[in-house]
Amino acid sequence: MSRPIIAILRGLSPEDAVATGRALIDAGIDKIEVPLNSPDPLASITVLAKEFSGRALVGAGTVLTTQQVDMVAEVGGRLIVSPNCDPEVISHTHQLGLESWPGIFTPTEAFAALKAGATGLKLFPGALAGPAGLAALRAVLPQGTQVYAVGGAGPENFDLWIKASADGFGIGSALFKPDMTVPEVANRAAQIVAAYDEAVG
Repeated sequence: MSRPIIAILRGLSPEDAVATGRALIDAGIDKIEVPLNSPDPLASITVLAKEFSGRALVGAGTVLTTQQVDMVAEVGGRLIVSPNCDPEVISHTHQLGLESWPGIFTPTEAFAALKAGATGLKLFPGALAGPAGLAALRAVLPQGTQVYAVGGAGPENFDLWIKASADGFGIGSALFKPDMTVPEVANRAAQIVAAYDEAVG
């Protein structure tokens, strides 16, 4: 069963990509983001997209330009995540048929992102908005808008975010750090999936 959780693998190296990806997918996390400020991120995205084609949605995070969108698309990435709301990047991603998850914090950014063709919204930094901020934002968003909380959302507070209408989450250092072993990542992934499943009941 797939969970609405994006694994943010900041600092992933290409040689660890397949083993790390397999550990995540086996645990039930099949959305994988390699931030572009990782070592050789396009190489990691290439091997992940090839190895797990049809089993996982693989792509890049910290995508800031349309050129970067093209580079990710060329190596098989299908997921574009940004820390900011750049309508040009969102529109370009949408035109290429890729999933676009821009970072938003205000209603103005949220509506600009949706107008440009965003697949869903990344509420970032989630810790600053809090569940109450999401609940207030939700009151004005179009029905059916997907919002993932990123930064400050994790196993310890999934339930609060879900009550506030979070559709999913992006999980970074609570799930993966470059110095972790693959078994450590697998263990954390299992704990995060179990916490999510418990929160949604």
